[in-house]
Amino acid sequence: MRYNALQLIGSFHQGGSERQAVQLTRLLLESGRCNVSVATLDRSGVLLDEINRLGFNDVPEFRLNSFYDLHAARQVRRFAQYLKKHDIDVVHTHDFYTNIFGMAGAALARVPVRIASRRESAVRPASQRFVERSAYRAAHAVVANCEEVRQQLIREGVPAQKVRTIYNGLDPARVQSQVDRREILKTLNLPEQARFVTIMANMRAHVQHPEPACLKDHPTFLRAAQRVHEKVPDAAFIVAGEGELKEATQELARTLGIAERTFFIGRCKDVGAVLSISDVCVLSSRSEGFSNAILEYMAAGRPVVSTDVGGAREAIVHGETGYLVPAGDHKRMGDHIASLLLEPEKARSMGERGRQLVSEKFSSMKQLQNVESLYNELLKLRWVSGVQRVDPNYSKR
Repeated sequence: MRYNALQLIGSFHQGGSERQAVQLTRLLLESGRCNVSVATLDRSGVLLDEINRLGFNDVPEFRLNSFYDLHAARQVRRFAQYLKKHDIDVVHTHDFYTNIFGMAGAALARVPVRIASRRESAVRPASQRFVERSAYRAAHAVVANCEEVRQQLIREGVPAQKVRTIYNGLDPARVQSQVDRREILKTLNLPEQARFVTIMANMRAHVQHPEPACLKDHPTFLRAAQRVHEKVPDAAFIVAGEGELKEATQELARTLGIAERTFFIGRCKDVGAVLSISDVCVLSSRSEGFSNAILEYMAAGRPVVSTDVGGAREAIVHGETGYLVPAGDHKRMGDHIASLLLEPEKARSMGERGRQLVSEKFSSMKQLQNVESLYNELLKLRWVSGVQRVDPNYSKR
């Protein structure tokens, strides 16, 4: 008997957690080993089109105004009723908000297997950590997307045996491009004679954290870019992303005197095309879980210069596939970027090693295998304890 697995996705905006959740939904659907359902807290965002193409044309929405009002309680009850009606065996949530809402509803509905996730290493305010701990207590497992995040969860009191590391997976098709370089430059209005340093990160304020600021830390990237420009005059800088901090970031580029060499291209619709013209790729975050951008850079065969945060060192081999620098250290970041631009053969070698590493360790198929293994394990345990509906031999069918 097949089991029913529901993915609760916060929204369909173009964020790392959302993209990973949508990708996992597709992979589970294509594997054909379970019945897949999708629900959301906010049925908006560009990724909804992808979900629709997978055949989910009427995704149930459980919109919230706050966690602390009667409307939220009603939505939790409504979600629990939905889970019971559709005989859901597994509920898998993917971020802070879906963890809290989804684990509450799934516990109320007595869903046999409940899986929460932590995808970032930033420390939240005490009040949020308290609520989040209640979600983890209601979960049978908590998925961490890197070992750094797993260790943080354990330090916070989540039992070690409950926390599982499952790395983000990358679909190689996302970074492939057949578009001619000249056409890409023309489309993006970029100079033909330039060596490009690229950062792919939204410029959004993370107000839920203790210090409302852009955790992607574009100011460090721009200060590093200024340093690079002094050493490599034909370097140009691509900033791919959107958000309310964009104007402030553009103003900083003007203040640093690199506005004419810095190109803000907005939301990246063709990741592969932009990476194909990039010589070096950068992540300047002050906090991360396990960066999707790093995997994309490496899968495209590009050397990476990243701050040493979250799970970055679990992907980047310092000196072999790129370089790691302390968060906020624009000088070291700039020096490493410049050295890669000035030594193109070394840069290419690093990029190829990174591509190989992603293929071996961070493929989407590896991610699917690990997630399904976790589902299978927990479903069998719940069946043995007498609370599972599905046949204990379902995984062999």
